[in-house]
Amino acid sequence: MKQEQILVRITGQDRPGLTASVMGILAKYDAQILDIGQADIHSTLSLGILIRMDETNSGQVMKELLFKATELGVQIGFSPIGDDEYEDWVDHQGKNRYILTVMGRQLEARQIEAATSVIAEQGLNIDSIIRLTGRKSIKNPAKHTRACIEFSLRGEPKDRQDMQSKLMKLSSDMEIDFSFQKDDMFRRMRRLICFDMDSTLIQTECIDELAERNGVGDQVRAITESAMRGEIDFKESFTRRVSLLKGLDVSVMQEIAEKLPITEGVDRLMTTLKRYGYKIAILSGGFTYFGEYLQRRYGIDYVYANELEIGDDGKLTGRYVGEIVDGHRKAELLKLIAQVEKVNLAQTIAVGDGANDLPMISEAGLGIAFHAKPRVVANAEQSINTIGLDGVLYFLGFKDSYLGDQGVM
Repeated sequence: MKQEQILVRITGQDRPGLTASVMGILAKYDAQILDIGQADIHSTLSLGILIRMDETNSGQVMKELLFKATELGVQIGFSPIGDDEYEDWVDHQGKNRYILTVMGRQLEARQIEAATSVIAEQGLNIDSIIRLTGRKSIKNPAKHTRACIEFSLRGEPKDRQDMQSKLMKLSSDMEIDFSFQKDDMFRRMRRLICFDMDSTLIQTECIDELAERNGVGDQVRAITESAMRGEIDFKESFTRRVSLLKGLDVSVMQEIAEKLPITEGVDRLMTTLKRYGYKIAILSGGFTYFGEYLQRRYGIDYVYANELEIGDDGKLTGRYVGEIVDGHRKAELLKLIAQVEKVNLAQTIAVGDGANDLPMISEAGLGIAFHAKPRVVANAEQSINTIGLDGVLYFLGFKDSYLGDQGVM
């Protein structure tokens, strides 16, 4: 008996039991479900079902579905799908798939139009659009609003480097952040995340804080900024800065630690990562003392940073102990921890803001520049500049509904 494909489209006010009612009719006539998808926007349903069934039954099925639609108060439409058209659609399913995540404090039509125009230029087709953040309250807007949309794309970019460049420009011009990732099993199974500390997890440079207490703030800050821009070698700059801390009482470190300005979103991010079993590391060119303080606060698994030498008089000597954790060392440590934890490098994430974070950002499966210096943003494939550090969660595919958060989009 000859079979045919019919696309059933249902729109209207959503209500419990609607899908079950439709499926009851289709089941009665042994219809195969070749594809199905549903979206709800403000309680308005859009449901699509592609069925295959005997031609002799199709007329009766459509008749019964029309009556049911009238009863339920929804609109229904039917489109025949030829065998060749269906096979062409199936063949396209084998194409590469990508995820484009777009986020900001809020998203407007102009920003989404710009992002989707880049997608269209590259010949990519949008298969689905998902909102990851909750809905924004109009009467009581949240203090730290954030909005995030995830596009599922099919195809292969014509010029990925050109696409990346245009998205980067949009990020700068239109105050949005983005992540463009291959939609493969590694994206869905990240397991290890490594953070820079200063100006990433905390909104300060600890060495600058120490320098202020020792009366050499301007001198150290100038060297720090030059090093973060990649203008001078990190090891040389680190040695010079540490030497200026000579004579500072070690008790000052505790005072600074207890008042560290934690970056927006860190509490939410750390709670979520721990809940879902991620291994977390701090790989910092800063100091172990402050890294270990954060480790105790958040249950961080690994801390690698620099150890300041303390004299018998309880004061800093102006020297350090052991090997300097610079950019090269950070990349080595990321690979080492991944090996110890038996995690594929493609399952790792690195987040940082400075030039010495670039090696680990480049090495990780997902490298993210966070409120970073221009050189770092230019060399990272993902960046977050508009919202807090919990924006990382959206790049990993988390939805606010997974986290039990109040809606903020």
